[in-house]
Formats: sequence, C-alpha cells, structure tokens
Amino acid sequence: MSCPPLIAHVIFHFGVGGMENGLVNLINHISADRYRHAIICLKGYSEFHKRLNRDDVEIIALNKREGNDFGIYGKLYRIFKQLDPDIVHTRNLAAMEAQPIAVAAGIKARVHGEHGRDIFDLDGKNWKYNLLRQSIRPLVHRYIAVSKDLEKWLINTIGVSSAKMHQIYNGVEYSRFHPGNTTPAGIFPPGFLDGNPFIIGSVGRMAEVKNFPLLIQAFLKLRNELSVAGRPLRLIIAGDGVAKAECEAVLRSAGLEQYAWLPGERNDIPRLMQAMHLFVLPSLSEGISNTILEAMASGLPVVATRVGGNIELVLEGETGCLVPSGDPVAMAGAIREYYQDDVMSRRYGQRAREIIEQRFSMHAMTNGYLAVYDKVLGLNTEQPTTIN
Repeated sequence: MSCPPLIAHVIFHFGVGGMENGLVNLINHISADRYRHAIICLKGYSEFHKRLNRDDVEIIALNKREGNDFGIYGKLYRIFKQLDPDIVHTRNLAAMEAQPIAVAAGIKARVHGEHGRDIFDLDGKNWKYNLLRQSIRPLVHRYIAVSKDLEKWLINTIGVSSAKMHQIYNGVEYSRFHPGNTTPAGIFPPGFLDGNPFIIGSVGRMAEVKNFPLLIQAFLKLRNELSVAGRPLRLIIAGDGVAKAECEAVLRSAGLEQYAWLPGERNDIPRLMQAMHLFVLPSLSEGISNTILEAMASGLPVVATRVGGNIELVLEGETGCLVPSGDPVAMAGAIREYYQDDVMSRRYGQRAREIIEQRFSMHAMTNGYLAVYDKVLGLNTEQPTTIN
C-alpha cells in the first residue's frame, strides 16, 4: 500500500489561538489513510500541541530570532528537502515567506491560507505587506480564506484569481459543547455565583487585536447603571496575553475585581460556556472566530463587534447583535438587552445552536480542505471522503 501524501503546515507559532485550533481540528479529523501531516513552526510551540490526537505528526520548531533572522530560510529549505512533502500549506502573512523556499526546494503543490489580520494591519491596507503578498502570489497554487470578507480582500486587493480561491468556514466540534446554562461545581472562585448572577463570558487570546479592555469598560458602565437590588452581574474572560494585566488593573482601580474572573488560559472551555448566559467578543478585527462558533454551539446568544467575519456569524435579530468596534456605550447597551430579556436570550441561543449544526460542522470544514488538497495534487476529487 502506498504512503499517503504528506502536508507540511507552516505557521509562525503553535500555541493557543483560533488559527492553531482550526489546524488541530483539521488534522484530528482527516483520516490517516488520506493524508499525513508535519507542522513546521517558525518560532516554536507550546503545550497546546497535545490537543493533537494523532501520534504520527512531526512538530518542528525553527526557533526564529526576533527581527530579521535570515538564517531561518536556510533552516526551512533543509527541512523541506528532508521531509519532501507533497504539499506545503502556509498560514497568514508571518509564514507566507516560506512559499519561495518551497519553490526552491522543489515542492510541487503549494497552498496558502488567510485566517485573519493582527493589530499591525487591521484593514489589510499596509502597502508593504500587500506588496509582499502580491509578489508571492504567482507561487501559490490555491488560496483558502476562512471568511467571505477575507476572500473578497484577497481577490480585490491582493489580486488573487477567483479560480484559485476557496472560502472554507471553520468547523466546530459541536458534540463537545452543550447548551443549558448549568453551573459546574468547583470551578469558580468562592462567592462568585452567589445570587444566581447573569454571567457575561468571553474567551480568547488577550492580545491587543481582541480589545478586551473594551469589554471591561462596558462591564463597568453597565454595573454602574444597574440597580444594586437587581440580578447580580458577573464577567468571565478566559485567556492569557498582554492585555490581561491591563484589564485586571482597571477592575482593581474600580474596586470591582471580585465581580470579574480572569483565570487565564483554560482547557475546560465547554464547561465554562455552560455557565454563561451571554457571549461577548470585542475584537478590532476577526477572520472567523472559533470562540463565537463554540459559544453558538453552547446555545449562547452573541454580542460582537461589527468587524471581519463576525458579520457572517452573528445574525442580528436571530442569534445576537453586532455593535461598532471601540464603542463601550453601544456594547453595554447591547448586553443590557439580554440581561433584561431571558426569553429573547434563550430563543437566540437555541437558533445559534441550530445554525452551527446546519452550517458549521467539522465534517463540512474537513471536506472543504480535502477537496483543495486533492485538487492541488490532481487527485480524483470524486472519491468518497474519509474522516476520523
């Protein structure tokens, strides 16, 4: 029996994040007799790699130095020659420079994916970055965008041919997430759940682009406006990053740190979401948010900023509400509506779960990627798909 084709996935760093979560889900759900995988990390990797449930995935860290590290290109070339992958799949701008190295190493099939933009180029208009993308564009055989917003940008701004373009939404493993607003015992700090509070929740890397200080501002504003005698209000933000200390400092300054819980990175997100009543994402930019998908799978209504792929996930008047980016007043007002209307919250949450099951399954995502990989290798795409 011939060995399945090998895909070398090139990313900047393999840690907690939406793009990395999507990569793990993809590898875990592609049958081992269809494709093999290796992950090349330009920087390094964390304990997050243990979420892979296959033991045949080689993970290679090139330990790129800060700034311009031209030695990384030689390392990458040697790794490509050693692995001899059938496909190189780079993700986001930070890994795109691996495409010319793949050409030099003789890799015949090359794919690039765009999963979202970071704080340094929220709108994708930086001319230097776009010039780099445009110069590398002829070397890429197929592009994958996780949102229609990114697909449109790649075609209109970068000049990617629509014939090379594939838009594939992230999938969510919805069997892991359960609606219900139950409160798992033993997770929260003592007294946090006293009085049956309304719990606002969010999950994500606490990086600048996620703008969690905005959510803190909205939470403080709402607490100041609500009656002390009303239902208690609580906030959970699960994740770690540079903004965590800032958020904690603002809460301490307001004397309200006991009403918010910022536990850092967690591996029990499905259980935390079961305790939430509303999910809020205050990002400055998004591709397709895995955490919004997971919240919807948990039967939660969603308040999110009107940026990027959020517009494609949150259906206003049906599953949640979109607010302007950077506006804590609008965010506080949107949260208030769900705080005051349990019936609407439950209805929107139920509809969100239905949409996840119908349109954002792991099966649909995996089939989409398999079709791209098969096509770029010239394989028979009519063969039945096998997924773990």
